[in-house]
Amino acid sequence: MVQTKVLVLGEHRSVPPDLHDALKRVGAEVHVHSPGEVLATSPGRLPEVTVVLAHAELTPHTVRAVARRLDDEGLQPAVVAYADQEHLHLLDGHVGAGADYLVPPFHTHLVRARLRDCHEKAQFSRTMEDVAAHAELLSYERELEIGREIQLGFLPDDLPSPDDWEIHVRFRPARTVAGDFYDVFEIVNRRRLALIVADVCDKGVGAALFMALIRSLLRHTAEQSGLQSLIAAELMGEETTWAEHSRAIPVVGATPLLNAVVGTNNYLTRNHIRQGYFATMFFGVLDPATGNLVYINGGHNPPVLLSASGAEPVLLQPTGPAVGVIPDVDFSLGYARISPGDTLFIYTDGVTEARSASGLFFGEDEMIRQLTAAKVCGEGLLDHMDGALSEFVGSAEQSDDITMMAVHWRPPGPQSN
Repeated sequence: MVQTKVLVLGEHRSVPPDLHDALKRVGAEVHVHSPGEVLATSPGRLPEVTVVLAHAELTPHTVRAVARRLDDEGLQPAVVAYADQEHLHLLDGHVGAGADYLVPPFHTHLVRARLRDCHEKAQFSRTMEDVAAHAELLSYERELEIGREIQLGFLPDDLPSPDDWEIHVRFRPARTVAGDFYDVFEIVNRRRLALIVADVCDKGVGAALFMALIRSLLRHTAEQSGLQSLIAAELMGEETTWAEHSRAIPVVGATPLLNAVVGTNNYLTRNHIRQGYFATMFFGVLDPATGNLVYINGGHNPPVLLSASGAEPVLLQPTGPAVGVIPDVDFSLGYARISPGDTLFIYTDGVTEARSASGLFFGEDEMIRQLTAAKVCGEGLLDHMDGALSEFVGSAEQSDDITMMAVHWRPPGPQSN
């Protein structure tokens, strides 16, 4: 039998001679302490014990206090009350409190049998705890899997594909559920394309819940505002344009964009600011006929506009703070033009903050270097970036959700990616 480590517990730190001899004969390792000594011992200094032999003259309350102190150390010993002839009547209280008991005469074979029973009960108890913990883990994993399925239901199954445009996405959660999300949908009677890539702070279940909320608010508001914007424009007889930054941008695309982002920000800051969740996001509205893009970058990593001409990449910098942080904040509009052959690369910080096994970050500079060196576009560009990230990270664990979107306008004529 595995050596039993016994703590004999009594106010007077004494052990009946026949009990002491029996414990020695069965090869037990014996420690003798008073309750006060055990309770006053610093964490990590208590002896490792599997059985507490508590004298019946101690109160059940005192024995429970000692047992809890040992439990705090991760020991979880079995508790056995013992008594000499004079204190047999005190055992009832301990037995009623759930303790085993040991009575004289303390013959060796009786003590051995009691210690064996304690050892077997402890093993059984640990086995049952392991089974319960495993069952709880399986239940938790199943709930996470359900959460993952629900979350994936919030992501688009198919992406719209206007003539001559390619839109591709890579979505790799760091956990079963993610805080990243993306969306692509048509608004304004299918005349504009909404492009969203966002990152809810934190990871896991909480971030996933807010991802579902924010995505629903953005899409619903943009779709409804897009219809209202179209009606207003048709009543005016033409699409009113804004001339800002030397570009004429259709207001039909800007109105649903502003309404969606501002409305979502105000809802979150009014109702959920205590939860502390917010999202960085890039929300662009594209006119596929002209390549005009109006956007709001709410504290998000700057998307990269790659030119087919070989010109320097253009970074679409933030135009406002993260969504859900500051009540009633003003979000400015950004403007860009995608020309035939150009590609817009939108991503979350899981790309730039990917870590190698040595702890180095992938970084924005390396990302841009890889994008410009790729010589491919559309899905081929995402394949290239996937390969570059995998090579950089190596054996290190993925530390954050990764989302990448490539929006490419195919130029006329034959193309090869």
